[in-house]
Formats: sequence, structure tokens, C-alpha cells
Amino acid sequence: MTKPPLTPLAESLPASVPFVGPEATERKMGKPFAARLGANENLFGPSPKALTAMAESASEIWKYPDPESHDLRRAIARHLQVAADEVVVGEGIDTLLGYLVRLYVEPGTSVVTSDGAYPTFNYHVTGYGGTLTKVPYKDDMEDPEALLKAASESNARLIYLSNPDNPMGTHHDYGVIDDMIADLNPECLLILDEAYVEFIDDDTVPEIDTTNPNVIRMRTFSKAYGMAGARVGYAFGHRDIVQAFEKVRNHFGLNRTAQIGALAALQDQKYLAKVVQDTADARSIITEIAEENGLATIPSATNFVTIDCGADADFANAVLEDLVARGIFVRKPFAAPGDRCFRVSCGPADTLELFRTALPEALKTAKTR
Repeated sequence: MTKPPLTPLAESLPASVPFVGPEATERKMGKPFAARLGANENLFGPSPKALTAMAESASEIWKYPDPESHDLRRAIARHLQVAADEVVVGEGIDTLLGYLVRLYVEPGTSVVTSDGAYPTFNYHVTGYGGTLTKVPYKDDMEDPEALLKAASESNARLIYLSNPDNPMGTHHDYGVIDDMIADLNPECLLILDEAYVEFIDDDTVPEIDTTNPNVIRMRTFSKAYGMAGARVGYAFGHRDIVQAFEKVRNHFGLNRTAQIGALAALQDQKYLAKVVQDTADARSIITEIAEENGLATIPSATNFVTIDCGADADFANAVLEDLVARGIFVRKPFAAPGDRCFRVSCGPADTLELFRTALPEALKTAKTR
């Protein structure tokens, strides 16, 4: 039987996804996880005001969403103290990354990222035929100097940097990022993924400068605002870059209830501050649990803590597999040297107690393999 052919590029790609969701593992196990601590989700949940707003909007779900996200976009602009036409709203950072790559990458375009950094970005670059150069982490942090050097050598169009970082949880202060921006090639765009930025002190966040056409910054309502399932993200920067999104974005992609919920969440900064404090408390608990078991942690500026197993990737895999078998969902970095670790999401104390109980047994099992 004949069939319409895929493009040569699509034909060459594997049918894969960047992440295997916890639901797939639950289906395989035939039972739900007792503690869902592996997806960097905000277990404290969204603002009650956001929940109320979304519930009240449910009866009007028959309406299409505002394709301009007018109210939400302007509220974000006021929050950032930038102009509304310097902000674009989309279906999470994942989708915004896809739009951006579509705008700048074609077969053969050089793109630089860190080896082991957020894989969805790589997925988009590969999907449009870009050529990826991956730079190793340095001291469990992304290496701005090495990224710049690789970009210069490969004449890269894009550099991807997450700050704070996923998957290690580390971050660079504003001085390091500002120096990196100052040294960018004029024809290179820095994608600054700031999904976890609300968890760090304001005085370490790089100053917002939307006059610079070489930087685009991305943030989300998935992490600190606790709305990962709603899929709301936004990008901001020079208006020429932001307006280019209008050429390719799905104007009805962001659902109406998500728009309404995100607006209510943004307006409840008091609840956000509580979540940030609760997250800091949870990081302390996770660190305490690790130390009780003779393990070190990587200093975190996110809503998860990376735990160093103190051995190799095989040992870390064994620990992770046993935790999962005990109903504790965790994940681990994929690239060396980070693959010696696994990550634990922050959450309420009672959920973390399940992890505290399971970890010693998982370590014991791993040591006997």
C-alpha cells in the first residue's frame, strides 16, 4: 500500500518524546505513586483565587479564548514593567521554545546548549533540522564562557541557557549573565529560560532590558504559580523578536480557563510569597533526609533538590528504580556527570516523610546489586 511520504527530515527522526510521564510508569505498575516527586511540579498547588476564577469560568468554556491574551499579557507587562508589545503568551515554555526555533532554525543552523540541559529544546531544534553543539556542565552548573566559545566557533544562531538550571537546580547571579549578554555575537540570540526565577532573590536576577535584540527571556506559571497542567508560559524581550511570534504561533492554543487562572494567580503575590517560603522549607527537609543517609545535595535555587548519590550512574539508577518500585516517583539527570544524582521535588512535609521512609531501603537495595 502506498502512502503520502513524510519529508526527508521527518522520516529521519525517531518517534520519541523528551520525557516519559509518571502516568506511563503508573500504568505499567498498575497502581498510582504514593508520592509524585519527580516532575518538578509545585505540590503546594496554585492560588485559591486562581482555582476559584477557573471554576467560575467553567460554564463559559464554550467560548474561544482571546487569541491576543489581552488582559493576561498586559498584566504580565505591568508586573515586569515593560510594554505589552514586548510580551507574548503561549502554551508553556515548551511551546514558546518550539515557536522560537521555528523562527530561527532551518536545516544546518547551528545551535548551542549544555549537555544534559532541558531536552525539549533539543527536541525542537532537531525537529527543524538544526545542528546542536552541546557544552559540558562545569561544577554542576551550566558554563556561560564555554557556551559563548562554542557559539563563536560554530557561528551559532541560538544559545540556550536555563537560569536557575534544570536539571541540577543551580544558578548564576546577574553579573555572570550580564557579562555573557555583553559578549554575545550580534547575530546570536540568547534564550534565557527563567522557569524557576521566582525561587531566587530578586537582587540576583539579571535586570530586564527589552532594548537588547540579542536576548529573549521565558517564564512560566507551571512552577512557583503551581499551574503546570494549565500550560501557560510567556516570553519577553525586544518588540521585534516578540512580534515575530505572531507569524507562527497558534493564536487559539492557550485555553480560556488557563488565561483566567493565570491572571488571578499573577494578582495573588501574597500566595506566591507563601509558596516560595514553603518551597524553601521543603528544600531544607530534603537536604536533611539526604544527610541522614550520608548523601550530599547540590545547592538549589528551584523547587527541587538534586541529591548526589556519591557513586556512578548505575548506582543512581538502582536507587531511582527501587524508589519508583516503592511508589516514590523521582527522576534523574541524563548526562554525565549529573547522572550520578537524582532529583526530588519540593512538597508538603507529609509527602516528604514517605520519601524519608523509602530512601534508606532503596540505598540498601542498590548497594547489594
